[in-house]
Parts: sequence; C-alpha cells; structure tokens
Amino acid sequence: MERRVLLAVFLSFLVLYMYQALFVPPPPDAPRGAADGAPPPAAEPAPSAPDAPSQALQPVPLAADEEQDAPDAAADPAAPEPVIGDTAAREIVVETDHVRAVFTNRGAQLISWQLKDYLDDGDTGAPVELVPRDLPAGSPAPFAVVLGDERLTRVANAALYRASAQRLSPVERPETLTFEYEDASGLRVRKTFTFDPAVGPYQFTANVEASDGGRPLNAVLRWGPALGGVERSTSGFAFRQGPRGVLEGRVLENGVVGELDVWRPDAGDVSEQPTYQGQMTFVGVDNHYFLAAALPGGQEATVQYRAVPLPPQPPDEDPRELMAFDLALPGGIGDLPFYIGPKDFDILEAADAALPQSIEFGFLSWLVVPLHRSLSWVHAGVGNWGLAIIILTVLINIVIFPLRHKQVISARKMQEIQPEMKAIQERYKHLKATDPQKQKMNQEVMALYRERGVNPVSGCLPLLATMPILFAFFRLLSMAIEMRGAPFMLWITDLSVHDPLYVTPIIMGGSMVLQTWLTPAQVDPMQQKMMMAMPVVFTFMFLWAPSGLVIYWLTSNVLGIGQQVITNRVIGPPKVRTVRPPAERRVKKAARGGAAGRSTTGG
Repeated sequence: MERRVLLAVFLSFLVLYMYQALFVPPPPDAPRGAADGAPPPAAEPAPSAPDAPSQALQPVPLAADEEQDAPDAAADPAAPEPVIGDTAAREIVVETDHVRAVFTNRGAQLISWQLKDYLDDGDTGAPVELVPRDLPAGSPAPFAVVLGDERLTRVANAALYRASAQRLSPVERPETLTFEYEDASGLRVRKTFTFDPAVGPYQFTANVEASDGGRPLNAVLRWGPALGGVERSTSGFAFRQGPRGVLEGRVLENGVVGELDVWRPDAGDVSEQPTYQGQMTFVGVDNHYFLAAALPGGQEATVQYRAVPLPPQPPDEDPRELMAFDLALPGGIGDLPFYIGPKDFDILEAADAALPQSIEFGFLSWLVVPLHRSLSWVHAGVGNWGLAIIILTVLINIVIFPLRHKQVISARKMQEIQPEMKAIQERYKHLKATDPQKQKMNQEVMALYRERGVNPVSGCLPLLATMPILFAFFRLLSMAIEMRGAPFMLWITDLSVHDPLYVTPIIMGGSMVLQTWLTPAQVDPMQQKMMMAMPVVFTFMFLWAPSGLVIYWLTSNVLGIGQQVITNRVIGPPKVRTVRPPAERRVKKAARGGAAGRSTTGG
C-alpha cells in the first residue's frame, strides 16, 4: 500500500511539473485576418432603439476596427461644426491614494490607469500601468463607443470633448468628471465618470448618453486592448497567464441559458466563439494579477471579444496578444460600475461578491480559499508573508501531528515484521504471479498483519493529507497577488518566484534525504529506490517553484524530522525478530511431535 501511495505521489509531482514546465500553451496564433493585415469584416449597424427587449440576446453588431484609423473629426473639413466641445487636446488627471488615472478629451477615453501600490516587474520600479501604451496606431482606448453608424462612431471617438474639470482628487468625497460634445448635425454625446472613495479604491461608474438629432442612440461600449501590467511569461515550474477575457454569468448556449459559470476565453477561443450572451454578473479582461471588468449585476448583456496581436518587445521576441471587448446592454451604458485593479481576494470581495471568481484557483479552490484566509489572518499579525507561511505550516503540522505519529508507529511495526515478511516471500518466490498458489502468500501476509496488529494503510494517511495541502499552497502562492513582490528575508525578495540563488531548494532536498535516512528501512527494493530518488526529483522540481512553496515544504520537513526523532526516542529501538529457516522449523516441529508421542506411549 505504501509503495503504491509513494508511486502515486511521485507521478503526481511529475505530471504537475511536466504540465507547468513543458506543456504551457504556446502564444496563440494571430486571429483570422490579422496575420495578413486584413481588417475584420464590417458588421451591420447596431440597433439604436434603447427599449429593444431582446437586444442583449442577439449578436452584437459592431463597427469595424478600421473606423479608428479614420482621420480625426476635427481635421475633416466635411465634419460638422462643433457646438459644444474644445479647441485643443487635453489630459485630465484623476488621482487618489491608490490610483492615478489619465483621461483624454479626444474621444473622452481613458489612456492611463496606474496602480500606486503595485510596482512594475521591470527595473524601472514604476507603478503598474493597466492601459497599454505601445498599441498600434488607431487602436481604440477604453471607453470608446460604437453608435451603430460608421460616421457617427468616427466622429464620437475623434472629437474634442469639453471636460468639466482639469484635475480631480476624489479622496474624501465623491467627484464626477463629465465630457460633452455636440455638433451642428445634431450628434450629441455625454460621458460621465463618478469616483466615490466610499465604494472602493478601484471602482467607479460610467454613464454614456448619445443622440442624433434628438433620436436616442444605444451606445455599445468599446474597451480597447488590455490588460497591461503582466503578460504571459513562463518560469520553469510556474507560468503567468497573459491577457484574456473573463466573465461570469448564465451564458446562452444553443438557445438555452446555462448554469452560472465562469468563462475565460483566450485568443484561440475567441477565434472560434467571439460572442457571449446571457445574464452577466461581470465582464472584462484580466491577466495573472489584475482585472478590468464591468459589473452589469446579472443584466442581460452581450460581449464580443477580439484578440489584438502586438509586435514582440525586446529582449523577448515572442509574439504578444492583448484582448479587447465590446459590451452591449439593452438599456445602454447607464451608471455601469467598473472595477480596474488588483485581483486581491479581499478587495474583490468587498467590491462585488462575484469578483473573487476571477481568480483561477483551480479545482482545489475549496481548500485554497480557507488557506488564503488563514494565511492573511496570520500575516495581519506578523507583517511578513514568508514568516506567515512558516507559522501557518507549524499550525497545519500541529493538526496532522496524530497522523504523523501514527505513521511513525506503523513504519516501526512494519520494520519489525520485515524479516517474517521476507521469509514468506522467499517461500513463494518460485511461483509466477498468475499461479493460484500465489494467493496463499497474500493470505499469510494478511494473517501476519493481524497477528502483529499492523495496519499498512495508517502509514499512508499523512501523505494523503499533506499532498492536497501542498498542491493548494502551490496554487495559492502562484496566483495570489499578495505574494507578488512580497519579500521574506535576505536574498528572497519575491515569494511568488523561484529562489534566485537556489539555496532553499537545496536545503529542502537535504532535509528530505535526512528524513528518508531516519525513516525505518524497507526491505522492498522498489520502495527503497523510490525513497532515495524522491529527494533528488523533488529538489530538481522545486528549483523553479515559487520560493514561498519551498519555504512551506522545507518547514514541514524540518517539523517532520523533529517529530520523528522524538517519536523514535519515545517508542525505543525496534524489536529484533529472528526467523528460522523453513527446514529448521520442520525439524524442530518433528522433534516436538516425536517427544509428545513417546510421552503418551510411556504413560
């Protein structure tokens, strides 16, 4: 039983490593039509009636991307004369304690969203920028609009709007930024952004009102290519997920609204199914650590994603992909909440109960979430994530102490009966595995277990208990933004990446060797080889594992070694049993039988 469990553990880690290190999905191909520079086909004009009840369940008719490449409305001599607008391009800054946002009055779009509390991965140490700056010419920025008519869309996204302020600081009270544009043809667009510090540091609401000659237009919101900050990159054991779509809701599939679920379409998915319709809780784009999402709150909505290929950035020559999306709501974009910020579990939960679903903790989320809450609770007291990992590991080992104690006792009993086990195996080793007589060996082994009070399964329980915790810790430390850039001590400055000096993995490997040496020796050659090979394999795999995970496993090993030493002293040395050869046992038995016969005859 122990051999099978050890083999399962070994194969589990091997599969995990092979998947993460060798089979990370390659950068997706450019979407159809993008490779040769051909623009996507133009779509039919969007319905403009705001009261159309089934619009959110129909495919979104979106304007073609080439609309963005058209000349500015202000530079077009045939463009209508602005009635309300501005004469020069301006930038409006909205700054809080956590965010510095920059809007432009050209198209009333967002051109920068910097998170002050999170620094870029590069050497600059600048705040993370979630609106990419190196986009192809003509790419739409966040909060561009599609108005269902090519000319109206072009004018609305290129016009110079009149801004209500030049700078906002919504730190103590709510503040509103309004952009207005109207021209002589009757086109009127008004965009309003409201920032309320009481709602949350990364939240605001957007409202878009548009009309043409007094006729209301149901604007489709266009979110430009995103998300900046962190793009896909591999690092041996782990990888970072690049920009992709993310939404939660009851999506319409084959005409039927499905169950509430989370969808994460990447560039490959978008090429096959770009449009998702249904009752949406949140809709947006994300990357490994950050999220930009609209919160329709269960309204019927339609979202269409598209992949945006970017030229490679040196020194990394791999092609890059960003994601963009267009969002349509039946009633238009009216006071629609937005979240643009970190995928911090507590912050997301405070913003909206559904947003934590954007963090992909995987199938072990039922265990990862309690671990995350426990780790955050410990960190609140000690102020260091590495120290919090160590303390939580100690607490976990206290909980599983009885299981480990039982494992040591079971291993000691197994060690004591090994000579008798080997004698039984020797008597049947000449038989083939398919020989029916071979079953007698198993029966004798089970009888020996019962006679000596040995339960081989009890030695597997600690392994079965610690493996899910290990995998859950790996997922937690790989995905939780709290670990991003979190220092521990000395050379370990980021618990989410591997130890740059590989010191802790080597020490961890040494602790596994010591733990193997202290474990009672096994007679089974296969099991012995596996026990000796596992420290080498684990050390190799953990060289590129997040350093926080290595700290957890190293701490657990050290505690296990201490517990094993103490238990060995308490239970004392193993009892040595001498097994006589079969021939000697037969002679002794015959001698006892003869002596008994003579005694009976003499009587």
